[in-house]
Amino acid sequence: MKEGQQMSQSVKESEAAYNIIQEQFGSAISVFDANETMPFFEVLDVSRWTEIALFMRDHTKLKFNYLACLSGVDYPTEEKVGVVYNCESLGIFNHKLAVKIRCSRQGGSIPSVAYVWHTANWHEREAFDMYGMTFTGHPDLTRILCPDDWVGHPLLKDYKVQETYHGIKVPY
Repeated sequence: MKEGQQMSQSVKESEAAYNIIQEQFGSAISVFDANETMPFFEVLDVSRWTEIALFMRDHTKLKFNYLACLSGVDYPTEEKVGVVYNCESLGIFNHKLAVKIRCSRQGGSIPSVAYVWHTANWHEREAFDMYGMTFTGHPDLTRILCPDDWVGHPLLKDYKVQETYHGIKVPY
């Protein structure tokens, strides 16, 4: 937030929600980013993500009952991939927070939250398919957009499109 700017009411509500999470998880999460578009924090201790997600969903003053979106991200200069979870307390408190998580590009994994928010099931499969990250504990981590025998993960920034697939030229 730039000096002299006032924080909107929705960002203040998101910060209040963040403060409850931060009090419980301390150094496992980053500082709050008061981004006006979507306030966020990052999970620094990836092994605690499921615990944090359950806390966000179940705490009486949070009730993040809706995972609106899960987006994969490629950070090639850091040799990492990640996910941005857009969480909302829909119809209860109406606050919103994005949660960012990163893992190694080679063999990294993020704990699945498919049983915390059912929306995550297909979204995690898409991130797996497109970016190659795995979600430990996912009930069916299989490709969802590409055929099972497709080579590579098409949304990685260094992805090279294969020239043919089963003898058919792949246009690009």
